Amino acid sequence: MGRTGVMACMFLFVLLSLQATILVSSTSPPLIQDTERHAASRTLKQEEQYAHEVHCSRERSRAAWKIIEEYLMPFVEREKYQISSKCRLHPDKDLFRDQEQHKIHVDVNEWRCGYCNKIFRAEKFLDQHFDNRHYNLLNVSHSKCLADLCGALHCDLVMDSNSLPRKTRCNPAAAAKNRHLCENVANSCFPVNQGPSANRLHELFLRQFCDAHTCSGGQKPFSKGGRKHTSIFYFAISILTLMLLPIFYLIVYLYQREMRNGTQELKRISQPGRKTKPS
Repeated sequence: MGRTGVMACMFLFVLLSLQATILVSSTSPPLIQDTERHAASRTLKQEEQYAHEVHCSRERSRAAWKIIEEYLMPFVEREKYQISSKCRLHPDKDLFRDQEQHKIHVDVNEWRCGYCNKIFRAEKFLDQHFDNRHYNLLNVSHSKCLADLCGALHCDLVMDSNSLPRKTRCNPAAAAKNRHLCENVANSCFPVNQGPSANRLHELFLRQFCDAHTCSGGQKPFSKGGRKHTSIFYFAISILTLMLLPIFYLIVYLYQREMRNGTQELKRISQPGRKTKPS
């Protein structure tokens, strides 16, 4: 092969290399885009599948936790009793507890996300934000749905207090089912063989929640009362009274002093004009 043949072979090799490079570069972007599109689609499907796995009402879970905080925890704190982590009333068993603790109520129409500091006009929009953006923070594996205990804890009473009350006919079968659930919670969370405190709390739980699960209408829920809150109106009246009380005493003091001064002045005026008795 002569020098001309060698040059021709080299030229042909370079030409084929350039053609292959151009072909690869022209086909790579669609391949990369397709790969990214498939990955995004797969991630979205996984997110949707994960979101659909959570079948728990946030609103009813919130109502259940409000009842626990209001009508049970004051007595637990008074007894200095530690609720077992196996108890379904334990905070770690609440699926939404961490998210609820990351709610910041700034003002009447301002709620802030504690994870990303986004601001919302109402709590329901913040709930939607949690469901859409921070669902991956839900501890689905170890937590339970606190809303499942709503039948035992009378959640409907708390939820109906924020709206028009509903008149429903009592169902004896449903009442018996809720009472059975309520007693199971009392037995598991406050075992009577765990000491005097557990025994007292077990009895209180039955009176506070379980006895009202009847259609006779004799016992009302939360009969033992709940956490005492200081009324803002009462607080304002107390401050106003403390402010006005010194002013009241000052007015009384000045009035009495003027009365005494006036009496003394009248005495001085009446003395020179007093007639002397004849001897």
